[in-house]
Formats: sequence, C-alpha cells, structure tokens
Amino acid sequence: MATGEAHDGHRSVSGGLARAAVFGVNDGLVSNVSLILGFAASGVDSSIVRLAGLAGAVAGAVSMAAGEWVSVSAQNDLIRRELAIELQELRHNTEHETAELAAIYEGHGMEAHSAATAAAEVMRSPESALSVHAREELGVDPHDLPSAWKAAMWSIISFLFGALLPIVPWYLGAGTGATIASLSIGVLAAAGVGAAVGRFAERPLPWAMVRQMLIVLGACAVTYAIGQVFGITLS
Repeated sequence: MATGEAHDGHRSVSGGLARAAVFGVNDGLVSNVSLILGFAASGVDSSIVRLAGLAGAVAGAVSMAAGEWVSVSAQNDLIRRELAIELQELRHNTEHETAELAAIYEGHGMEAHSAATAAAEVMRSPESALSVHAREELGVDPHDLPSAWKAAMWSIISFLFGALLPIVPWYLGAGTGATIASLSIGVLAAAGVGAAVGRFAERPLPWAMVRQMLIVLGACAVTYAIGQVFGITLS
C-alpha cells in the first residue's frame, strides 16, 4: 500500500454529525411514542393525541437542536481558547515546546536523536506547529472542528423523523388500533436504529436491536401506566 493511502479498514469517527443524527432519531422516537401512548391511555379523544404528538415533536426537535448547537459551540470555543494559549506558548516558550514535542515523539517509539530532529523541524513555524501540538496534546485538528449549525440541522431533522413516525396511525385511525400501531412502529423503528448503531460500531446486531427495543418498551410502559392512573375524559 502506498504511503499516505487511506486504510480501508478504518472509518471516520471524528465528526459529530452521525452522532447527532442517530441520537436525534432515537430521542424523537422514544420520547414521542411514549408521550403518545401516555395520552392514549388516559382516554382522551384522538385529536388530543395527535395534537400532543405534534407538539411533542416540534418542541423536542427545537430543544434538541438548540442543545446540540450550544454544546458544539461551547466545545469549539473551549478548543479555540486552548489553541490560542498553545500558540502563545509556541511563540514565546519555543525551547520548552520543542522539548515537549520531542518527548511525545519518543513516547511514540522514535529514537531520541530522531525525535529531537523531527520536533525542531516542526517548530520552525509556530503556526504550522500548532496543528501538530493540537493533535498530540489536545487530540483535535484545529482545521476540522465540527459545525454547530450542521449538528443542529441534523438534530432537528432526525428528531422530527423519529418523532413523527408514531403519530401517523392516529391520522389513519383511533383507539386501540392506533395505539397498537404506534407501539409497533416505535418498536420496529427502534430495532432499525439499534441495527444502524450496531453495524456502524461493528457490534452484534441482535443485542443492539434488542437493547433499543427494550428502551422503547420500557418508556412506553411507564407513560402508559401513568396515563391510566391519572387519565381524564374530556367532554
């Protein structure tokens, strides 16, 4: 294999967009199917169940997107602060930073002389050296920080997708039939999410699917019980 060629056995795991999308679908599905079943168990009219489901989907999507945006933005701000501090150190404490980088290279298996030579070459330009120090000391690439807006966009889209699925039966029917259909959609969709996560992480698919299905069933059982205990009938 030629030098610099990408290793076929590895996948990109540095970005946060896949994580935001998967968590968005899963959160939307779990929260809304359990919300819908809770309202259905209370005995309210199907129009109330639909309204609750739509409100839950929109509110949850906006909340998750905002949370994802704040989280990624705060993380990027922290990284940029640390990068600014590191750049100052590279400019004003060059000798110490060079020795520190050489020690890191030695820790990776290089001989002392080769490590010192390599570190000195990297440190010729503080700006160029920043990328190397950032990766070695902070574990980040300053030129490849995640986008807060993209993370928020994927969160809101994926959450809505997961949250709207269990509402569909209530536009086609009502009562016990719609309740069973919502639960079935929730369980099947949860299995799909589990399979996607298991395949991406190269984990056993059956356990990944069962785990997600149990989460949905557990959440629905709790809200359904609450709906029956505190159920009301609107006249």
